[in-house]
Amino acid sequence: MINCLIIDDEPFARELLQGYIAQMPGLHLVASCEHVFEALEVLQQQRIDLLFSDINMPQVNGLEFIRSLHNPPYVIFVTASPHHALEGYELDALDYVVKPVSFPRFMKAVNKALAVVGSRPAAPVAAAPQFLFVKEGHSLRRVLFEEIYYIEGMKDYIRIVLKNQMIITYLRMSRVEDQLPPSRFIRIQKSYIVRLDAIRAISGNEVELYDLPEKLPIGKQHKEPLLAQFGL
Repeated sequence: MINCLIIDDEPFARELLQGYIAQMPGLHLVASCEHVFEALEVLQQQRIDLLFSDINMPQVNGLEFIRSLHNPPYVIFVTASPHHALEGYELDALDYVVKPVSFPRFMKAVNKALAVVGSRPAAPVAAAPQFLFVKEGHSLRRVLFEEIYYIEGMKDYIRIVLKNQMIITYLRMSRVEDQLPPSRFIRIQKSYIVRLDAIRAISGNEVELYDLPEKLPIGKQHKEPLLAQFGL
């Protein structure tokens, strides 16, 4: 069974592909996403073998999204524009389908994918990702966990503090916390998540970090779990 993912900002286009996929044996639709940030969460949590992606989407287009991925799945571009076909094939896309998509044309693209994906040797279980992607301007930026000192929540935004810079991006704390490994990060207060091995000292109700001058507050209910991380 081939796990599939759809990315398209047009509801009708998503519904059409969902219906086509349902008629094709061997395909399993994992998710149908309106934008690349929703799709990125799916890719980080589940194995996706085949991606059906639009190109002209707001914020980040399909080509930029595929380029941003370290190990992308196989891709079939499904788009209203024929003008990006060369770029699509340069990204090793299996096919480039121009809307409106007929079922016979969809079958042709999928049969090509079934031949390629089905003949691929079973991949070993992927290691847990050591990074997260966040929106920076009109691009996706890959941020390594080891670069992060702490993350501060600011309503619907977060501030990711690195050694010599910071990134402010539109993302809720609960969403980013789900993407961070609990073995490496801990929430020390409602508004702060800290990388454990960046902690230099715990002084009273504050945390001191290596290389950074600021001290971060420890919430009352978070202090005991924090101390337990260090066997205290």
